[in-house]
Amino acid sequence: MAEHNLLGQRGEDAATEYLAGKGYKILVRNKRYGHLEIDIIAEHRDMIIFAEVKSRSGIYFEQPFQAVTLKKQKKIIKAANIYIEENEIDLEARFDIISIVEENGKFVIEHIEDAFYPLV
Repeated sequence: MAEHNLLGQRGEDAATEYLAGKGYKILVRNKRYGHLEIDIIAEHRDMIIFAEVKSRSGIYFEQPFQAVTLKKQKKIIKAANIYIEENEIDLEARFDIISIVEENGKFVIEHIEDAFYPLV
């Protein structure tokens, strides 16, 4: 597996542990619908959370959260709508980004709640 894929996997593991430690109930990881994917789906305080995890080994060019473009947001929202309908979810949805930077072998985690909203 390529080094960036290993970093991404380790970052998602760290994000999952971080959310669980904050009382989030992890429902699904890496939920796929064809080419659409949601990294983490969780419940917290009567909300369903769709979290996109971005991991980097440094911030040379941009912060990890900056990689969640409008195009990527639309794909996450589309996948979230499918998940909500498929599972008959009756909770308010929230879209978060978990930005992870590896520094000196340790992860620095930034959790951005309500990072983006579904477009009308």
